[in-house]
Amino acid sequence: MRGASMGHEALDRVATPFLALDRSVVEANAARLRAHLDGLGAALRPHVKTAKSVEVARLLFDGGVGPITVSTLAEAEAFADAGFTDVVYAVGIAPDKLDRVIALRRRGVDLVVLLDSAAQAVEVARASREHGVPVPALVEVDCDGHRGGVLPGDPAVLAIAEALVSGGAELRGVLTHAGESYFAYTPEALVAAAEAERLAAVRVAEDLRAAGHEVPVVSVGSTPTAHAVTDLTGVTEVRAGNYVFFDLVMAGIGVCRVDDLALSVVTTVIGHRPDKGWIMTDGGWMATSRDRGTARQPVDQGYGLVADLDGTPYPDLLMTDASQEHGTLSVRPGSAAALPELPVGTRVRVLPNHACATAAQHDRYHVTSPGSRAVEAVWPRVRGW
Repeated sequence: MRGASMGHEALDRVATPFLALDRSVVEANAARLRAHLDGLGAALRPHVKTAKSVEVARLLFDGGVGPITVSTLAEAEAFADAGFTDVVYAVGIAPDKLDRVIALRRRGVDLVVLLDSAAQAVEVARASREHGVPVPALVEVDCDGHRGGVLPGDPAVLAIAEALVSGGAELRGVLTHAGESYFAYTPEALVAAAEAERLAAVRVAEDLRAAGHEVPVVSVGSTPTAHAVTDLTGVTEVRAGNYVFFDLVMAGIGVCRVDDLALSVVTTVIGHRPDKGWIMTDGGWMATSRDRGTARQPVDQGYGLVADLDGTPYPDLLMTDASQEHGTLSVRPGSAAALPELPVGTRVRVLPNHACATAAQHDRYHVTSPGSRAVEAVWPRVRGW
């Protein structure tokens, strides 16, 4: 991974399309969640899968390093190189990745893996014995049917724990993720999702303890529930990732405001189709992703809201369609707003539906400060798996 560099250009000179990142908004988003969880007495383990950036992560820890969550071993390795040594790899472990896990642990990285089956536990224990390096694991709990995990009350969790402990690995605790909270559209529904998440994780932890196992970690979290939670009894840490940037999906469920979005894609107007009410740009789905996460929400934002280069949204102007390298801008269906006059060469920002997906289309951030078009730094992103 290339190191960060200082910027020498302005937003109206960098070749489009590119990612623009407002450092001050990231800092404000981080401070907001940190204050909320401090008030509940909970530790925060940020998920770096959204930003995939050492420099962004350092903003979350006031320039230092802290406990992080990763979604790829490439992230774990890159962050280890930067001094981050307390890492949860929060994707179910595949046996062929255990050699890389062992290598990181031998470097002094406390890398913890995730699993939800006895078959995975057997493989983790085997690798631990063969290398003489006990690998710690968290048992994934299914709190809402969103993805993987063992259900609360499932006796399989005891078989998983036994396979780990008796086989030479380590049971570190339990982890759950309330993925369905992304589809909760009222404050009451978000609070309920957070409580269901907590109860599911605590229930499985208590079952393991009743069977004689130590369970030092009870990990919960998603960006919506981390902001909505009011009770963290029995929980040791909260994970969240999207909150560093936020996006239109989060705004659509009321977790943030559009003003809280730190990330945008800067594109250039390259043509017009007045007969169709279209403005064409050089930023297609390769720049913004195909994510249409707001399509199922009460307000569909197309492929993203469109703002001017200084970040002020145009009334009801959306990126309504995308091909590989072309973006189509038009007025929201049913709106009385007029299509703005945007001559060829005009630069605009597209605010993303899903920050993780949009950021993944790029390999660097162009970092700015409020009220300035100057690029103060260029921060690389981690790519690959």
